[in-house]
Amino acid sequence: MTHTNLYAALRASFPADLGACAVETDAGLCYSWQDLEDASAMVANLLEFLELPPGARIAVQVEKSVEALILYLATLRAGLVYLPLNTAYQSAEMEYFIGDARPAVVVCTGPNFGWISRMAFLAGTAHVFTLNEDRTGSLLERSAQFPRLHTVANVQATDMAAIIYTSGTTGRSKGAMLSHANLLSNAQVLQTYWDWRGPAQGGDVLIHALPIFHVHGLFVAIHGALINGSKMIWCSKFDPKVVLRYLPVATVFMGVPTLYVRLLAEPGLNRDVVRNMRLFISGSAPLLLETFNDWQQRTGHTILERYGMSETVMLTSNPCRLRDGPRRGGTVGRPLPGVQLRVRDDSGKVMPIGEIGGIQVKGPAVFKGYWKMPEKTAEEFTSDGFFKTGDVGIVDAQGYVTIVGRSKDLIISGGYNVYPAEIEGYINAMAGVAESAVVGVPDADFGEVGVAVVIAKPGAALRGAEILAQLKATLANFKIPKRCELVSELPRNAMGKVQKNLLREQYGK
Repeated sequence: MTHTNLYAALRASFPADLGACAVETDAGLCYSWQDLEDASAMVANLLEFLELPPGARIAVQVEKSVEALILYLATLRAGLVYLPLNTAYQSAEMEYFIGDARPAVVVCTGPNFGWISRMAFLAGTAHVFTLNEDRTGSLLERSAQFPRLHTVANVQATDMAAIIYTSGTTGRSKGAMLSHANLLSNAQVLQTYWDWRGPAQGGDVLIHALPIFHVHGLFVAIHGALINGSKMIWCSKFDPKVVLRYLPVATVFMGVPTLYVRLLAEPGLNRDVVRNMRLFISGSAPLLLETFNDWQQRTGHTILERYGMSETVMLTSNPCRLRDGPRRGGTVGRPLPGVQLRVRDDSGKVMPIGEIGGIQVKGPAVFKGYWKMPEKTAEEFTSDGFFKTGDVGIVDAQGYVTIVGRSKDLIISGGYNVYPAEIEGYINAMAGVAESAVVGVPDADFGEVGVAVVIAKPGAALRGAEILAQLKATLANFKIPKRCELVSELPRNAMGKVQKNLLREQYGK
């Protein structure tokens, strides 16, 4: 019988030389592949010693560290369920997640132990450990008492490996249940599609500068490196100067659009510093065409933009190899191998090429459903098994997908559908505009009207009335926002996505 535990597949890809450096940190530490194997075995043995029930959740809210990565690997190899939580979550949010997931173990930072442990114990959690970014904490102290040998738990491919809570911008956060097979299949597809290079081809080196409580940093980046036996350069936090220092000795970088904007602001970014780089990947939020073009001009590299979700891991990608076609700015590429993607209207009718509709997907990485929400799960899947992503988009004649926005962001004004991404595209192309967001707010006459929220480039003097006047010369009148507000920044979540729900609340009053 084939071992279906995700950790077993990752471990099988470790290089023959286990003494080689697997993770180099920005603090100058080096963790070997043997260190990852031994340390995760010790933590897994501790978890098994606790005699947790099958499918027990391990909830983790800690700062980024290699030890936190080791805890993730240990959870997998023990056959338990990993539940990462954003480090920005405060007490009300943590109370909801702990109350909803009912974890058997909670791991938090030392300074948060008092209030989190009280909350966890009240919710029925049996064990609370601490883990700090400086390699201290009760988790490590307890694990040090356990052996470095561990037999990887035998699990079914469909068994849960992780629960990822969605951002909850439209009400209650939902826990997406991802199986060992979901995560392994996506890692294997991306290893091939993105041409990860093994030692025989010179070996890829990944700069890991993302948080690890999210699909992008935890699954796409970490699994990508581990399943390829590739070294990671580990940045505890994103610092553009630190990344610039490491670019000459790396080959792959994954970032959200904000990271690329901040790197472009560094005078030291030039073609020489990226001379050994093979691939720059962007995701988790829309990449402005201006950023795409500026990066290409400045570095000679074309960013590969892709598209995924907490519920599905990666779904589409621009081509990696030149022979497969160009990387096209403003698109998220074509469906990955094994992914079926279609665009349909609200009635379920298939939309013709080039017409806007709701994106639906099916494939081996699509999640099992939402934790303790069978009705919601049933609502989000079609009768023939496609997941309704909630994203609205277009597929062109070449198969490239363009995301127009979220269905929840759609503005229905006077009976007409208005897609914010279309209007944002025109505003972003105007002189002096750095970025924009368009949201719908209630209106007595039209039901909803648009409000444009715009950031000016440094030194630019913009006027809202002039922006609206330029739009009126280009777009149908029903698409024109009724107001244009100028701001210094847009509210964002940890992955750089604009939080339009907060803008709707602010400007809808």
